[in-house]
Amino acid sequence: MKRIFIVHGWDGYPEEGWFPWLKRELEARGFEVQVPQMPEPGSPRMKYWVPALARAVGAADEQTFFVGHSMGCQTIARYLASLPEGVQVGGAVFVAGFFKRLTNLEDDEEVQEIAHEWLTIPLNLADVFSHVRKSVAIFSDDDPYVPVENQDDFREQMHAKIVVEHGMGHFSGSTGTVELPAALEAVVGLSQEK
Repeated sequence: MKRIFIVHGWDGYPEEGWFPWLKRELEARGFEVQVPQMPEPGSPRMKYWVPALARAVGAADEQTFFVGHSMGCQTIARYLASLPEGVQVGGAVFVAGFFKRLTNLEDDEEVQEIAHEWLTIPLNLADVFSHVRKSVAIFSDDDPYVPVENQDDFREQMHAKIVVEHGMGHFSGSTGTVELPAALEAVVGLSQEK
């Protein structure tokens, strides 16, 4: 059975925004779906989030798929880079993902430090790509936090299909995003590719 892990972002939780909708839609199509609660979401630390995802997944294989939102995309990428050589997953959908830069963050010392950690601790995207050959990266043309240049890494180094939505902001539940058809379409498409 195809397994899907939906990974929320900074300050997120499994019942937030479009995650419950996507979980229901995918389950109705026969997928097994988990939305793990990441530790201390208000203060997302790589040393806790990546191992938490690894524990939730267990043994990854070509029947394993991922959907991440914002910091969840970083978490998925760093988890994938940590996999043993030769392990392939089925695919990944990155929603509002970033590797380069974030904007409009609170001018708070802890917030700045957390963002700095995720943006500066090295991540070899070639290692990530070696474990996930098929991916889709979804962005919004008016995301206040994830500027457009973040698309480049996904396109050039991850060879992801890029989808740009109009007027979706940061795809947050707090701003009213409770369904995300582009993510559903992307997951279903990846799961059907040979």
